Amino acid sequence: MSETAGLVRDLHARAARALPADETEELEGWWLRHAPDGPWWVGSVLPYADAQPGELDRRVATAEEFYADRGATARFQISPGAGPDGLDAALAGRAYRRLSVMSLQVAPTAPAREPASGAPLQVHLDDRPTPPWFEVWHALLGEGGDPRSDWNMLGRVEPPSAYASVTVGHRVLGVGRAVADRGWAGVFGMATMPEARGRGVAREVLAALAGWAEARDAERMYLQVAADNIPALRLYERLGFVELTRYHYREAGGGPATSA
Repeated sequence: MSETAGLVRDLHARAARALPADETEELEGWWLRHAPDGPWWVGSVLPYADAQPGELDRRVATAEEFYADRGATARFQISPGAGPDGLDAALAGRAYRRLSVMSLQVAPTAPAREPASGAPLQVHLDDRPTPPWFEVWHALLGEGGDPRSDWNMLGRVEPPSAYASVTVGHRVLGVGRAVADRGWAGVFGMATMPEARGRGVAREVLAALAGWAEARDAERMYLQVAADNIPALRLYERLGFVELTRYHYREAGGGPATSA
């Protein structure tokens, strides 16, 4: 396994600890995760352990049984080069459709902690989600489900966390959170209210989280962003983030399969 593949696997595992499912079962190094009321990607399989070609069908079938027993749809997270050879093609052959191309990005922490110059914004950091923070985060990123499931997910996070919010007066304009985990800090839930976009809010949030991470000896940061989110990609590039890999998901049923 290459050094890059090992790092990709490691960062996906860190992200899973920062986005903990309700239930996780290990299958020969694969993580089968179930999140009945949370974001669908939190309940996907992390298949980042090697498997011989003859083992793939058996492991996939076992994962499918895991989700069928829970009345859930089987989904797999696929990072090319980091998972077993042939898994993506095997899933496509089982009529799994491809969706949600994501970019996994990394950066040294220090450059990201520089705030936007001259932005008259207040930044607040808390070690737990506050109701105003959560209200904005859930409204923008909460998938429209029961807010209690998202609140419970955040309560399951074990590594040290920071919740940043940018405010003007009593109005929260933007939010984000970071999770420190053995020298790395993952950045999650970056969101800005539509009327506040283009005002440096996201950069202020990220700078606050980077400062918090640096104080906890997290010298590097990582984040996951939709590959078609051009404004976010430009911001992260300016702050020193580079793409480590792209990954996507495979979902059972629900439409035509593709192999692209």
